[in-house]
Amino acid sequence: MKNRKLLGIFLTLAIMIGLTSCTSPKQAETKNKQIEKNETVTNIVFWHHYNEQSNENKVLMEILIPEFEKQNPDVKVEAVSHDWADLHNKALVAATASNLPDVIRVDSAWIPEFVDADMLMALDEEFEEFNSVKEGILTGPMDTANVKGHYYGLGLNTNTKILFYNTKLMGENDVEVPKTLDEFFEAARNLSSEAAQKIWGYGEPALSGWNMLPFIWSNGGELLNEDNSKAEGYLNSEANVELLSKFAQLYKDGFLSGFNSGDIPMTDGFAQGRYAMIIDGPWKYAELQGGHADFTDYDATTMPAGKNGSIQVLGGEDISISRNANKEAAWKFVKFMTNEFAQVEMGKAGQIPVNKKALENAEITSIKNYKVFLEAIKTSRARPAIPQWSELDQILTDAVTNVVLKGADAKETLDEAARKMDEVLR
Repeated sequence: MKNRKLLGIFLTLAIMIGLTSCTSPKQAETKNKQIEKNETVTNIVFWHHYNEQSNENKVLMEILIPEFEKQNPDVKVEAVSHDWADLHNKALVAATASNLPDVIRVDSAWIPEFVDADMLMALDEEFEEFNSVKEGILTGPMDTANVKGHYYGLGLNTNTKILFYNTKLMGENDVEVPKTLDEFFEAARNLSSEAAQKIWGYGEPALSGWNMLPFIWSNGGELLNEDNSKAEGYLNSEANVELLSKFAQLYKDGFLSGFNSGDIPMTDGFAQGRYAMIIDGPWKYAELQGGHADFTDYDATTMPAGKNGSIQVLGGEDISISRNANKEAAWKFVKFMTNEFAQVEMGKAGQIPVNKKALENAEITSIKNYKVFLEAIKTSRARPAIPQWSELDQILTDAVTNVVLKGADAKETLDEAARKMDEVLR
């Protein structure tokens, strides 16, 4: 038995040696080249907040990354999707452990905070090509990445929001498209119904700064003073107390919904005729066409004007390189994501390009849905470009939630919120 086992071992070794010796010199050379090639491939990690089920993520994964890797066979990209808020928090945690990804798609409002935490690379200091790349991108989006004279990212896409309305419900209820905030609040009441199924005049998915600032600014209010150093006397102004009280009453009377856990999602609710009006970004068209292609009874217009005009919030994302990135490979990817090809492909998925050539591309200029957004962007405002913005945004969200959902007194709540903001700003 022992001899049989030894014989089996010898036979196995002989076969292995024979197979090795049968490898031709050409095959061996090819194998060695493959090993050498694999050793020279640089892997980079890209964190983003394109929803995994979205058209944007599909374009990223099925078109852009394959094309980038085809053009740059020495670089492989691992793209990781996060929820918007999770990406912000996980990036801050990763920074403390020096475990940041190479490239991050960041909300433009996060840039000052991330720079303050020493998370991002100053691109203008690291790359000789930076100025030529910068010249191909719109000034406004590039300015969002400029902190204290240095650029910590490239503009990736820009956006703002507009008012979507159900044309069928408007006609059935003899309601005109609201041009002013007063008309908007009145329309929200007149479009609501308790008939066959509950219909809310206005659907709003959240009560944060992104959602409330357009109403605050258009109504003549402010969050902070001009140099973003003080909230007292601004956040708790008479204009803001008046506005917040109107929102609270709209919710109390059953004409406003969408921000509570379990409420109907915005796109579904709008397409089903449950929300007569919503305010959202350019991606809404792609979402409606992708999930509710049969729904065509809608149109859109700019933000209803208040005492200070029609002012929406300027949104958009930048693409940044982290401080501990493989910078050459990361720079190749960042440049690719802002070139004409990538910007046009993302533009077709609902992301308004910031690349100047992409904006002139026939495939983009033919998208009629962008016209209203480009008009709205002219009067849009960016959120305060300060490192403390995330903390202030949470204070604002809590204050609005307490007034709208819990019936707290608007003046007292905003007084307390202004005090808290000033503590953070100090």
